Amino acid sequence: MHPRTRAHARLACAAALCALAAPVSLPADEGMWLFNALPVERLAARYGFTPSAQWTHRVMRSACRLSSGGSGSFVSPDGLVLTNHHVGAAVLHKLSTPERNLLKDGFVARSPAEELLCPDLEIIALAQIEDVTARVNGEVPPGADAAAAFEARRGAIARIEQESQDATGLRSEVMTLYRGGLYHLYRYERYDEVTLVMAPEEAAAFFGGDRDNFEFPRFDLDVCLFRVRRNGAPAKIEHYLTLRRAPLAEGELVFVAGHPGATQRLYTLDHMRFLRDVEMPFRLTELNRREIALQQFALGSAEDARIARDDLFGIQNARKAFRGILAGLLDPRVLAAKAAAEAALRAKVAGDPGLGAALDDWDAIAQSLAVLRGFYGEYQALEVGLAFWSRLYGHALALVRLAAEKEKPNETRLPGYRESDLASLLLRLHSPAPIHPALEQAKLAHSLAVFATTFGGEHPLVRTVLDGKAPEARAADLVGGTALGRPEVRKELAAGGAAAIAASTDAMIVLARTVDPYARAVRKRYEDLYQSVERERYGRIASALFAVHGTDLYPDATYSLRLAYGTVKGTAGPGAPVPFATTIGGAFQRSDAAGGREPYELPASWLAARARLALDTPLNFTCTADIIGGNSGSPVLDRDANLVGVIFDGNRDSLIWDIVYMEDPGRAVAVAAPAILETLAKVYGADAILRELASGGR
Repeated sequence: MHPRTRAHARLACAAALCALAAPVSLPADEGMWLFNALPVERLAARYGFTPSAQWTHRVMRSACRLSSGGSGSFVSPDGLVLTNHHVGAAVLHKLSTPERNLLKDGFVARSPAEELLCPDLEIIALAQIEDVTARVNGEVPPGADAAAAFEARRGAIARIEQESQDATGLRSEVMTLYRGGLYHLYRYERYDEVTLVMAPEEAAAFFGGDRDNFEFPRFDLDVCLFRVRRNGAPAKIEHYLTLRRAPLAEGELVFVAGHPGATQRLYTLDHMRFLRDVEMPFRLTELNRREIALQQFALGSAEDARIARDDLFGIQNARKAFRGILAGLLDPRVLAAKAAAEAALRAKVAGDPGLGAALDDWDAIAQSLAVLRGFYGEYQALEVGLAFWSRLYGHALALVRLAAEKEKPNETRLPGYRESDLASLLLRLHSPAPIHPALEQAKLAHSLAVFATTFGGEHPLVRTVLDGKAPEARAADLVGGTALGRPEVRKELAAGGAAAIAASTDAMIVLARTVDPYARAVRKRYEDLYQSVERERYGRIASALFAVHGTDLYPDATYSLRLAYGTVKGTAGPGAPVPFATTIGGAFQRSDAAGGREPYELPASWLAARARLALDTPLNFTCTADIIGGNSGSPVLDRDANLVGVIFDGNRDSLIWDIVYMEDPGRAVAVAAPAILETLAKVYGADAILRELASGGR
């Protein structure tokens, strides 16, 4: 497509989304849909497909979410879970040692007895959804201001979650949808006993490295297999997916069931500007600093490079994603389309008081953002924790807050410390995963230096935190003066409660006790002056949207389970068209052309299997399904709910999807199921896994 024509197509798509019009006016494949509000009429009209209740239930129950930060799916009746290698990378890193690098060398369990117990991985699967909007809003006292209403809703949510968990035994979480327009209670099956079954070598899973990240064509086997267990035995799973051997055809309808992280598509124009001018630049500056710090640390030795690898990958991935979002926000046409759409909605609101919103709702959001600008850096530094880049400090703060919050009634506790949250919190605190003191010290020294230079060396809290020392020396004292690297110490402190925390002389605990009052104070400002206003006013704007367009409008992503759909499709591109699929043979060709050098160096296992492999087997493919970060590891399904692929990326043009969906030339990128089966058989000799994958008989 000619570049100018392509630009106009992008603007048309942006305008369609920003108009927040009825679903028929949205780009055909846009939407991250709730499982209890699927766009049945759209699917029927566009594709002649109507998901049955049985189909919907099976897909919903087969999907799962991993605490390592992504999605997955059950693929056997014995608890086998398929996700991405990069979703499992943190677990592989924790299970690795200097002598056994699972990230680099991969892992295959030949039997369940060889599987490795994951130190702190939790997997949850959605079982039930209940609309609790009326109850949450019903507990707000008449005439309450935004801050009081926020507290009332938070208390109601805590009670609903705990009552649900007590009654059902299922993990219960109230999701805020439409930024306060609806509240849905999600009940999950929870699995905290998880084993590693299979992971390919990083050279195969991340072939092309950072150079090819968010690009296409791709040639990655970005998959990983885990198993959920109960009392040591494989868990029995009723609903699971079967991998389809037949390749996909271009134009075929596919679905993605996953947990997209957070979109900002329903933001107001002023909120978009805040993203553009404040949040994205702030995040990118910090990511760039951290990337350099980790790269410098990794130069120390091969072991330093190994222990920094997981952190570095996460930062590089986020840096590239945020740059794409910022590029979209800097495109004046995107914000112009948002401005036009917002003006149209405001005109409707001004002409009809019965829509449930008022013009001052937009003004209130703008005013709250103006206030937030004044302490955004302080909030990020102290409450988000950017000033204390350290797992040891994270554990310390969690222990300090756990002790304090457990003394309060459940409904007044901070999120993350309610009774319904404690099992997950303690799983992390008790984790035996190794913590590397040298890396902790380097990271903490970096963040303390940024903290001091940002706030000024004479700032009272900076002086208190540094305790008269340079950041490097203070970091050395803190890491050297803590025992929180040992899980048994964390377990004892957690059990000891407030008395144990108050009596502790551990350097990190003392630091967390010192910082926590300041962090809580800035958190309270954030909640009272910004978050409560956002929740209240966006809830009213959502009411107007429902009144005008109905509830067919999908909510922004919230890490809750969603269904997206689209077609298998290549891209036209400004030059030659890009086909929708690559092949295993293409990976060898790319490696040969690069002389087998990084990042196009295939592992020895692949080179040894080259003659045995069917080189025309599809390896990666693209589709138009609406995905973002958090969808990594999501199953891609056909009309019969067979698994045809696993989402692992988007192309560069999909990075803007956090704020606006553009069907062309944005694409989701997935590993093709035939390549998973082909390589398990002929590269990894994983016969037992293949037999299990075929056990469903479909």
